[in-house]
Amino acid sequence: MHIVLHQPEIPGNTGNIGRTCVAAGIPLHLIEPLGFHLDEKSIRRAGMDYWPKLEVYRYMNFEEFREKHPGAKIWMATTKAERPYTEAAFGPEDFIMFGKESAGIPGEILSEYRETCIRIPMLPATRSLNLSNSVAIVLYEALRQNGFSQLM
Repeated sequence: MHIVLHQPEIPGNTGNIGRTCVAAGIPLHLIEPLGFHLDEKSIRRAGMDYWPKLEVYRYMNFEEFREKHPGAKIWMATTKAERPYTEAAFGPEDFIMFGKESAGIPGEILSEYRETCIRIPMLPATRSLNLSNSVAIVLYEALRQNGFSQLM
């Protein structure tokens, strides 16, 4: 299982997601540009003492990400999807991608992945959930489907 953040903007969200990935034993993939710095000083200031334990990968853009993971199954978490995340059949090597806080995943990417677009159900008047909460919700469903392998 892999979590992918496409152009995340808020360091606190990425930090929380990183902590969730460490707790679940899965890698985090970051697609640039990032809305913050990931240098040692910034990480330390944010209190992310667990960051060295995180398996993290960075990509200059979505094209580089795809080149490095040809044939990967990528689930696109978006408020624009019809299918709820609970209807997805997550595999142990799947990637689950989330977009930036202000705009989500770009439409041109979503249009290529219509079959794997998923959403978290919520009331119509709600714009979206916090990014780190959304990752936790979908990730733990995917882990549940795979028997929480290696987790205690």
